[in-house]
Amino acid sequence: MLKRFRAIGPGALTAAAFIGPGTVTTATVAGAAYGYALAWALVFATIAAVILQETAARLGVVARLGLGEAIMQRFSETPILKWISGALIIAALFIGNAAYEGGNIAGAVLGLQAAAPGFASRGVLAAVIALAAGAILLFGGYRMIEKVLIFAVLLMTLAFATALFIIGPDWGALIKGAFIPYIPFGAFPLVLGLIGTTIVPYNLFLHAAAARKRWQGPEGLSEARFDARLSIGVGGVVSILVLSTAAASLFGTGTVIANVGDMARQLEPAFGAAATWLIALGLFAAGLSSAITAPLATGFAAAELFGFESDPKAAKFRLVAGVVLLAGAIVAVTGAKPVEVILFAQIANGLLLPIIATFLLYAANNKKLLGANANGLLANAAGILVTLIAAMLGLRGILRALGVM
Repeated sequence: MLKRFRAIGPGALTAAAFIGPGTVTTATVAGAAYGYALAWALVFATIAAVILQETAARLGVVARLGLGEAIMQRFSETPILKWISGALIIAALFIGNAAYEGGNIAGAVLGLQAAAPGFASRGVLAAVIALAAGAILLFGGYRMIEKVLIFAVLLMTLAFATALFIIGPDWGALIKGAFIPYIPFGAFPLVLGLIGTTIVPYNLFLHAAAARKRWQGPEGLSEARFDARLSIGVGGVVSILVLSTAAASLFGTGTVIANVGDMARQLEPAFGAAATWLIALGLFAAGLSSAITAPLATGFAAAELFGFESDPKAAKFRLVAGVVLLAGAIVAVTGAKPVEVILFAQIANGLLLPIIATFLLYAANNKKLLGANANGLLANAAGILVTLIAAMLGLRGILRALGVM
């Protein structure tokens, strides 16, 4: 068992990536506005993330391929379909990651503004953070930032768990909200947001690539699965803790979550004035780290799909990553409110997820790549169910946006 814990890595980094500004913001807004009613969305999202991330890790460990490479091999006999599929995935990743990147940078800005009110304008801070992320992408060193993110997640876990038990939640309402799906009027965008903040499409590419580097063949599959299930599960628990703490302390108070001070109120019963600093540290570390991983993941995906060098220091890789970072910086520097940008990013990811999940399941059924470890009946049933539910939620969101329903 100790050996398995030592093997934890790719799954933990993936979980750390989705416990970012979007998680804290979206879960806090959901808890403050609707109490425990939307906890079921996080339970579903966590289970779905475990299923999909384990599949991505299996591709990396057994097939020794990234997700993009596996997809291109799947369609290698049909060139037109191959390039259409590749273009569709890259377009989806660019749109989703550009929006997500804006939320990452905006979240880091929220942290800085809370720690040093009035020090500089939001636009200036967003530009500085974008430049810092760009410098790390250009010169390397992002692994150290990922370690900082893991530490920040552990800190946030302890903070929200402590605060929740000090406040004293309504355990009956929490259990009901976690296991009985219910969408209050006006809450549907938040449902998409909660799903999008947990199942991030680019994490599927990152997980496959990281698992391939950590384990050298099928003999590492058991450890990879343990890593994915435990790490993603813990990440989901953190999200539920954030929502539950907000529900216990803010629901029914009329609080509108517009800044870090509003989010920090849920921690005041446990930490007093230090709550603002705690939230600021977590948001800044998570925002900056995620601002680095989103462009990296898009670069890896593009390299795998179109066959150029999969090296962060390669010119084409830097071009792809730089475009995503620049797009996110523009979103963050403009006049949109940070919390709204973060929520939009999570909703966009919720809509894009079915596309990426479909390609993942398609690749996971390729026995030429996975042999005896290809998806079986149970794995396909679970994957298809997750993808269909995500697709239905996404379709309903699009129809509502168009005023059809």
